[in-house]
Amino acid sequence: MIPYISLAKRTQRHQQEILEATNRVVASGWFLLGPELQSFEQEYASYIHSRYCVGVGNGLDALTLIYRAYIEMGMMQPGDEVIVPANTYIASILAITENQLVPILVEPLPESLQIDENLIEQNITPRTKSVMIVHLYGRCAYTDKIGQICKTYNLLLVEDNAQAHGCRFGGKMTGSLGHAAGHSFYPTKNLGALGDAGAVTTDDPDLAEMVRALRNYGSARKYEFSKIGRNSRMDEMQAAILSVRLKHLEEDNQIRRRLANCYSSRLSNPMVHLPAPMSEEQNVWHIYPILAENRSKLQDDLRQQGIETQVHYPVPPHRQACYKQWNNLHLPITEYIHSHELSLPIGPELSVEEAEYIAEAVNRFEY
Repeated sequence: MIPYISLAKRTQRHQQEILEATNRVVASGWFLLGPELQSFEQEYASYIHSRYCVGVGNGLDALTLIYRAYIEMGMMQPGDEVIVPANTYIASILAITENQLVPILVEPLPESLQIDENLIEQNITPRTKSVMIVHLYGRCAYTDKIGQICKTYNLLLVEDNAQAHGCRFGGKMTGSLGHAAGHSFYPTKNLGALGDAGAVTTDDPDLAEMVRALRNYGSARKYEFSKIGRNSRMDEMQAAILSVRLKHLEEDNQIRRRLANCYSSRLSNPMVHLPAPMSEEQNVWHIYPILAENRSKLQDDLRQQGIETQVHYPVPPHRQACYKQWNNLHLPITEYIHSHELSLPIGPELSVEEAEYIAEAVNRFEY
């Protein structure tokens, strides 16, 4: 069986370095808000080319705390609207609604599967205060037009960079293109911890300071609580592991690109639609998504040939039971994507020979 992902094999690639890092943390006796976190925050900020990085508990908290911080700073208020892609993982939407903000769901472009920049302006109202772009599948969602719209209308541009560590646009890193960005280091990500972890990056010192307080019960000084915060702190163990993983991120992303190029050059089944090409720097291939007619049959056929695949994601956010008020929205492009998307294995633990075998299996499939 070729698994969709093997975290055991992925971890083994740098196991000795990881063990050394974890042993160092255990020996130190310091497990929260210590030198490992400070070191990783500095390293990741430097990598992203952002002035500040604040480590938090997970990617959802990173996005949630950004908007909570903007509310605490008086830059937004409950009821304000956030333009967000309809085609995204539900965490993007949860971060908005948890702050009593209103998500305005915008359809993606069928070619890129990213938010359609041409639909943003027509969805701006007097209550619009922010645009969230999601670098879904590891593909850059930013465009010059989106940046210009945010400047023209004085909108806060927030990036969901959970799936695109190391992705670039015009030489700049995703995570440094907007006013703030949320990052997830869930174990399956391109930059993955061995547990939950996340971060906020920004060039705004006030936002960074507010997020630091909010992640720690609302306290900027021990036992003094200026805000009603939460407990969302990246621990020392995960910070130390992420420092190891960060050193290998560029190499790992290049492996992903080679595998993606293998798929793109070999896949030829006419009933399978491939991701639209874009410049190498703008995609780190967290996911290789194909759109397949009769997806379930193809998935079963590949499983019988020893190939595990996944679906990202079978039900779009607006059709989830937790958002019943939007269940009747008709977003045909998003709905098509979620009913046809199939993710092929991709990651630094996969060999080119395995990718070739997978491509041949997809090509042989008959509907």
